[in-house]
Amino acid sequence: MNELEDDVKDTSAGLRRVHMANERTFLAWIRTSIGVMAFGFVVEKFALFIKEISHVLGKSGIPQSEVPTVHGYSTIFGVLLVGIGAAMGLLAFLRYRKVEKEIDVGAYHTSPALVKLVTVTVLGIGIFLMIYLIQST
Repeated sequence: MNELEDDVKDTSAGLRRVHMANERTFLAWIRTSIGVMAFGFVVEKFALFIKEISHVLGKSGIPQSEVPTVHGYSTIFGVLLVGIGAAMGLLAFLRYRKVEKEIDVGAYHTSPALVKLVTVTVLGIGIFLMIYLIQST
């Protein structure tokens, strides 16, 4: 009976470690989603800053032709980033719950679709930012 109790203890300790790893992964996704939302907030507020600077430059006697034009893409992009960050947080929670159930059943499977989705999203954001920055100079 002593061997059986040791096996049960080892199995439950192993499951606890796996569940804690799942929770750490979930928290990493949450940190990332908060970072994306914060970046979106900064991008949106930067658009407000540019609009205010344009307004001040227009009143300071600088000819209107030399005042930079504001396209308004920063606001759209900032709101989009906040939305992507929120969706990422929701997907992180759904993935966490799914993996938690799979661990309990003993049938864990990776999710290459989620990894591909996040990679394509980050790549798209990077390309959009590069194009936006090149066009704004």
